Amino acid sequence: MDAYIWQLPLLLVVGVIAGILNTLAGGGSLLTLPLLIFMGLPGSVANGTNRIAIFCQNIFAIRGFSRRGMLPLQLALLCTPPALLGSWVGANLAINLDDQVFKRVLALIMVGVLVFTAIDPMKRFRQADVQFGLWRKALIVVSFFGVGVYGGFVQAGVGFIVITALLIHGLDLVRINAIKVFVIFAYTFIALGVFIYHGQVDYYLGFALAAGNSIGGTIGPKLAVAKGHDWIKKVVSVTVLVFALKLLLFP
Repeated sequence: MDAYIWQLPLLLVVGVIAGILNTLAGGGSLLTLPLLIFMGLPGSVANGTNRIAIFCQNIFAIRGFSRRGMLPLQLALLCTPPALLGSWVGANLAINLDDQVFKRVLALIMVGVLVFTAIDPMKRFRQADVQFGLWRKALIVVSFFGVGVYGGFVQAGVGFIVITALLIHGLDLVRINAIKVFVIFAYTFIALGVFIYHGQVDYYLGFALAAGNSIGGTIGPKLAVAKGHDWIKKVVSVTVLVFALKLLLFP
């Protein structure tokens, strides 16, 4: 128990930062996962334990976006079912996870997101009411099944993939982040269940981290709505660049 004395405040502080990052952009798990491993957890247990914090964080984030009228619920509900199925597949794949090659792939994905958000090719198509016809809905279903597989598998960086999946439809980043936290909350319930079933969760550290993430999840929507799309784009770009360099240079 003495070992936890220094761990708890550190988990709380890092959790707050991770919760804000996850709500505004993504990549918070690239802080929390290495921290949990540093504290002595095996990679698979750190992966499962981190899901407690993600789950709790997004309860507060959903509430924050919803209270401000920024959650497009109909679109969020379209994205959620394929993500739920994908997360079950991904979490089962992650039980015996060897992530060295995966980190390299993640870094390349993040660089792609950085380029996309910097160029912002959909800016002139962004509108208050995006019309989702049959082909857009089909693309959403396929892409969010992939989001679920990825998120169930490792979680770290999934926010960037969700952002990319929805930016191509012309949504602004405030509404994208609202949909993101809703979908991640839903599929994390499934993924966490898989990790619990296989005994890959440390509840003590998980709930300590969750306290910090929940505070960050409360602060994040306020910043997102107050600052708007362009400010979030800068946060996304800086965050992606830092984490991509970390993964490429220090895997």
